[in-house]
Amino acid sequence: MRLPYQKPWRIGWKFDFFCGKIKKTIIDVLYYKEILKMVSKKEATDKAVSKKGRNMSKETLILLYGGRSAEREVSVLSAESVMRAVNYSRFIVKTYFITKGGEFIKTQEFTDTPAEEEKLLTNDLAESYPKISPAAIYEKDAVVFPVLHGPMGEDGSIQGFLEILRLAYVGPNILSASSTMDKLLAKHVFEAVGVPQVPYIAAFADENQAEIAQEVVEKLEFPVFVKPANMGSSVGISKVDDLADLQPALSEAYKYDNRVVIEQGVDAREIECAVLGNNSDVSATLPGEVVKDVGFYDYNSKYIDNKIQMDIPAKVSADLAQKIQEYAKKAYKAVNGAGLSRCDFFVTKDGNVYLNEVNAIPGFTQWSMYPLLWENMGLSYSDLIEKLVDLAKETFETRENHLL
Repeated sequence: MRLPYQKPWRIGWKFDFFCGKIKKTIIDVLYYKEILKMVSKKEATDKAVSKKGRNMSKETLILLYGGRSAEREVSVLSAESVMRAVNYSRFIVKTYFITKGGEFIKTQEFTDTPAEEEKLLTNDLAESYPKISPAAIYEKDAVVFPVLHGPMGEDGSIQGFLEILRLAYVGPNILSASSTMDKLLAKHVFEAVGVPQVPYIAAFADENQAEIAQEVVEKLEFPVFVKPANMGSSVGISKVDDLADLQPALSEAYKYDNRVVIEQGVDAREIECAVLGNNSDVSATLPGEVVKDVGFYDYNSKYIDNKIQMDIPAKVSADLAQKIQEYAKKAYKAVNGAGLSRCDFFVTKDGNVYLNEVNAIPGFTQWSMYPLLWENMGLSYSDLIEKLVDLAKETFETRENHLL
């Protein structure tokens, strides 16, 4: 069939029109792609700004861990537990490692709950990070949680440093930290307020050791416990069953302090009570019991070998539980306690109660006695941390207001 004749200019016009349509379509597609890119970029920016805004609205919680004492391993365990339990909708967590030599190292920062396998940096790995000035931890309105045990951690040293920096901090103030850390000083304070304790004598490294041994024979009965005056977590403590073993035990204790407490051993249950609060507003938990399958609840039993069990609440009468709670609060107030403490007691078969010690910064892992006692009272580990932060801010405000 013969096609109708079309003039060349008509064919060219239709071709140009068709090409124009294609060109316009391509331009439209490219335009909309650019629009989509801009929208996606804006959404990403908005999301980043939103996240930054949320983080800016959070409070900063600074964890100090490690430290110079022999209890630095316990400190790391406690700090790792805290960093996982923190309420990250309220807090950003910044961590600083204190080396055995006393250097400060900024390690990690968390805005969300860390992965289960994530650990805090310690020892050689942490020490590869740049050291900072201790004062560089300062951040306006931050709260410090000094998860430090033993000398230079719970003896008032770090507390004094934080007060100079004008930082709020969790736990005991200078006075309560130093007085509870020093077992000899604490015994004098508890005697003054009528809190019962086991018989004891003081020993000093620069005194005649033969005379000390004679005083032990005259005033105490074996077994006795030999303890450095300024140490915790059973470090440097020995159980001595006879006179022949006394001097080696004293030599071990003198490694940690030149002042030593020698206490009368008693056949007793170890009952512990957790205290929380400031000033006159102080609460105490129902007591818990340390159930041992070893003769002495030493450092390895507590933290390495897991040879202890805890009975929470302890199987004691209501009257005995109340007596322990009252003694715990009395001892806590006597040393001007702030924030928290764990009060450890001996309870003998005939019902006598003796205060063993007040631990102003107790072990704070998720399986430690202190948080478990509060969990039994209905206060979760995460809520306990928030309560301690609130108490720290309250103490800080009171302290600052008194600086007229």
